[in-house]
Amino acid sequence: MLDSVLRRTPTDQTPERVLPIDRVRRLVWKLAIATLILMAIGSATRVMNAGLACPDWPLCYGTLVPTQQMNLQVFLEWFHRLDASLIGLMAIALSAMCWWFRQELPRWLPGAATAALGLVVFQGVLGGLTVTQLLRFDIVTAHLGTALLFFITVLAISFALMPYEGTGTASKLRWVGLTGALLVYCQSLLGGLVASQWALHQCFGNQQLCTVMNSHIAGVVPPTLATLLLVFWAWRTPGLHPTLRQLAYFSGVLLTLQIALGVATFYLHLQVEPLTVAHQTIGATLLGTLVAFTVLAMRDVPRTQPLRAD
Repeated sequence: MLDSVLRRTPTDQTPERVLPIDRVRRLVWKLAIATLILMAIGSATRVMNAGLACPDWPLCYGTLVPTQQMNLQVFLEWFHRLDASLIGLMAIALSAMCWWFRQELPRWLPGAATAALGLVVFQGVLGGLTVTQLLRFDIVTAHLGTALLFFITVLAISFALMPYEGTGTASKLRWVGLTGALLVYCQSLLGGLVASQWALHQCFGNQQLCTVMNSHIAGVVPPTLATLLLVFWAWRTPGLHPTLRQLAYFSGVLLTLQIALGVATFYLHLQVEPLTVAHQTIGATLLGTLVAFTVLAMRDVPRTQPLRAD
């Protein structure tokens, strides 16, 4: 009799069902982190002259794992492709999950996930062309630009889904954040042109491509002013949501660090590879921070007017 009662009264509670939106949040965060790592590895591959370490594509020396040819350069290029493949699989999983659970998710989410998947596919095509076209500078720059677009897309999705209750004080700041993000993105593309053409070395060595390099240097001014304006305005705005204020301040810290790294890489003539890798990685992080601020600022409405999730 006692046994039957014990069987009918389990001691462990039934675990709660993990909601689809929570699964999506976790996956997009993993995608964002993996993409930032991928861009850092891509930068290391470039500065180590490893872009053609694997002469074929999509395999490397005709195999999945080129153990016989493995060295630092081959490893960088091979690991870069491996990380890109994992991100592609995660993007497929994200799109499939969003469409499968579309009845329980915001209406815009399946389309956004499909757009992110399309960027991954296009990025893969560009990745193959960078090898087959022998690192042609315009393709390499487009490769970086697409990676940044994918990165900010998954970040925008993640910050659009995170729980957030605004205070209604960021109506104008959203446009400052958006302007800053656009300017940083354009400056990143200019940096990609400088890097893919080795413009710094060309200018110092034989006075060629100095216009490209000088354009990148002058291009620092607009995004710097926009980011500083964002920091100052966030500091002066009473009642601003703490998360928005922290993101604005963090963008100022990243901007300072990015400028310092840029000056160091310039005067050291790109001879210290970790500095060059850090310069691109911090730039991508600054772009992501401005996008995160913009997304939350667009959701910032008074507490009495909750934003519809769909």
